[in-house]
Amino acid sequence: MKFDWKPVLLLVVMAVLGALAFWYHGKAADEQHRADTAEHNLNLANDTINDMQRRQRDVAALDAKYTKDLADAQETIDQLERDVAAGRKRLRLNATCPANGTASTTSVDDGTGPRLTDTAERDYYTLRKRIETVTKQLTGLQAYVREQRLK
Repeated sequence: MKFDWKPVLLLVVMAVLGALAFWYHGKAADEQHRADTAEHNLNLANDTINDMQRRQRDVAALDAKYTKDLADAQETIDQLERDVAAGRKRLRLNATCPANGTASTTSVDDGTGPRLTDTAERDYYTLRKRIETVTKQLTGLQAYVREQRLK
């Protein structure tokens, strides 16, 4: 009886090809998993970038709005200062003059009302500007916290 090597050789070749196919299938599955993971990470990164860009646009719009409000308020104060200096408007004070011990008549034709000193008047405008600045900055920060940080 003669031994036929062809079926054994065919079986060995098929076993080797099956093992190679299984190995390559595993490699392909690993690469597919890596590709899926990379695509997922890319989508997350793109979503994060888009969210950051949207937030930057929103913050820029908030900044522009409150910067304009602040500039408008400061212009109003500057205009008031110019109007008072030119005599178009007057600052009204609720003040009393302390008695200095001298007798005065009940009506003085050339008497002037109470008035701020020049330094006090400049300080008044400075304080108004600072109050407006702080108010606008605080309002802008509150809007930023409400609209951006609490999302």
